[in-house]
Amino acid sequence: MNKELTILPSSFRDPSGQLFWYEGILYRQINSTYREQYEQLMDSGLYRELVDAELLIPHQEVSDVPCPEPAGAYKTIKPRFIPFISYPYEWSFSQLQDAALLTLAVQKKALDLKMTLKDASAYNIQFAGGKPVFIDTLSFEHYREGTPWVAYRQFCQHFLAPLALMSYRGHRLHQMLRVFLDGIPLDLASSLLPFATRLRFSLLSHIHLHARSQKHYAAKKTTAEVKKRSHFPMLGLIDNLESAVTSLKLRTATAEWADYYEEKVFSAEYLEEKKALVSTFLEKINPSLVWDLGANTGLFSRIASNKGILTLSLEIDPDCVEKNYKQVTRDKESSLLPLLLDLTNPSPSLGWENNERDAFVERGPADMVMALALLHHLAISNNLPFSKIAAFFRRICTSLIIEFIPKSDPRAKQLLLNREDVFENYTREHFEAEFAPYFHTLERKKLENSERMLYLMAKKETYPGDTGNREFDDSC
Repeated sequence: MNKELTILPSSFRDPSGQLFWYEGILYRQINSTYREQYEQLMDSGLYRELVDAELLIPHQEVSDVPCPEPAGAYKTIKPRFIPFISYPYEWSFSQLQDAALLTLAVQKKALDLKMTLKDASAYNIQFAGGKPVFIDTLSFEHYREGTPWVAYRQFCQHFLAPLALMSYRGHRLHQMLRVFLDGIPLDLASSLLPFATRLRFSLLSHIHLHARSQKHYAAKKTTAEVKKRSHFPMLGLIDNLESAVTSLKLRTATAEWADYYEEKVFSAEYLEEKKALVSTFLEKINPSLVWDLGANTGLFSRIASNKGILTLSLEIDPDCVEKNYKQVTRDKESSLLPLLLDLTNPSPSLGWENNERDAFVERGPADMVMALALLHHLAISNNLPFSKIAAFFRRICTSLIIEFIPKSDPRAKQLLLNREDVFENYTREHFEAEFAPYFHTLERKKLENSERMLYLMAKKETYPGDTGNREFDDSC
């Protein structure tokens, strides 16, 4: 095998083909066993209809690329590149809901042309250009009239169960998807949902009775359970699932930081100056990919995304991410991707050999990280020393916009309100000293009417000829 060819660990389960990198480009091998289904997908017009509707990722067939397993290969395709891969446990309620509805829309169009989805995994969906898109070209197979949907249970586990739990019990429960990579077991979902959900026909049928049926047939090596659950005609089943998904609503709490930049503590002059300075720093670096850490509802993320920079708007508060994504969909913001991220416990590597789903930090580094009004949360709320924070940022980015907020600031005082101040090293001087081994400080600016300081930094390998020892004029 060519040393420049690398198979993606996440695709080893699919007997129809596999994804691989070759010379920095992503390809998919289609195996001979999938030839008939692939030809039906292409010849029936289904592929073109889905691509034209922006439901399926487009691809090109190529012939000059080596395959991972040439003996079993039928074709090689090059799918349109998705610049950042995210996972369902990093999505908000509405992102998961939109992904579910996209899956059902794809299934409907497939049925019209005598095909069906053989799986309904949430991992078949990615967000690109501000909306979800189906990425698994090899998920389609011939549909035989009258047969049940083989992906029905998987759809309920990957989409309906977590959405119902988020709707009725709180959106934090979707983090169960980090534990159950093949979706939340229906018996578990049934036990956690309130009794009132048994009075809703769709949830009674697709979760509670479905779970009971699974348990009944668990020890029987037959397809009776699937057949029993297929009492709906196929299109009726899809319509009913669509109605069930659409009817679920998120009961949002008041996000702790959702109105962070609307409060009176921040003057309009302060915000305008900060936005202008962030914009200037972005233009000096001109990054292609920005991670905005602790992005809240994306106010500063949009400064980057409005310049056409792909921007991940990363936030721990699910309500903020939900609000952010709603704005993305409303305003058709194609360069902004809101995601859930607990920076102190980011998504780990998961799956077989801890290798199927990449850790969040392994999907970097970003060209630039923005850490605005974040440092005091990491250092004070989470007891992280500046040395640890600096080393982490060095790992995930090549340039950095970071804000230092002193202990005298109202926000820092709020964090210290009910705890002893043991943070004697939380000073601007110590912050600069701990970041100096890893980053050059290119610029720093004190924000007017505050004691906050904004820094533009670059990882030292980026500017190897610079000693990093500079004197600054805080007025510039």
